Amino acid sequence: MKTIIFIIILQLLYVPLLTMRTIFMVKNNSFIASAFGFFEAVVYIFGLSLVISGNQTFLTMFIYALSFGVGIYIGNLIEKKLAIGHITYNISLKHKNQQFIDKLREQGFRVTIFEGIGKECKRYKLEILIDRHLEDELWKLVKTYEPDSFITSYEPRKFKRRHSQLLK
Repeated sequence: MKTIIFIIILQLLYVPLLTMRTIFMVKNNSFIASAFGFFEAVVYIFGLSLVISGNQTFLTMFIYALSFGVGIYIGNLIEKKLAIGHITYNISLKHKNQQFIDKLREQGFRVTIFEGIGKECKRYKLEILIDRHLEDELWKLVKTYEPDSFITSYEPRKFKRRHSQLLK
């Protein structure tokens, strides 16, 4: 029973470390990714050796796999809480909603407005670059002022200017 509990603990450490290493690699932060990778490897070696060298029962292998899945869930929760990085939102509007734009700016969001020609009418695109931890705040405003808008988002990786000049 001790082995199974130890496997669970190791997996619940290992997978969130793997998640964080992956996130920092994608965000181009090699030093932090390497540190997470080191600890990830140590935990992985201990966990896997327990499963392979011990009594290889179906239960230990099942617990190993199950705790891996739970670890992914925990790693995802940690990543959402940390909200590392930035995100750009493009919000497409049928009408220039000045009240919405003013409210965004009043809340500290930097908004750039583009006017375009759609198939049937003019369209307005709002481009907003924010820290990821502000996503919920932005979504609340969108739901309140423009619930029928079309929204796309992406995570920019490189900035030419200091991004702090562009963010809330």
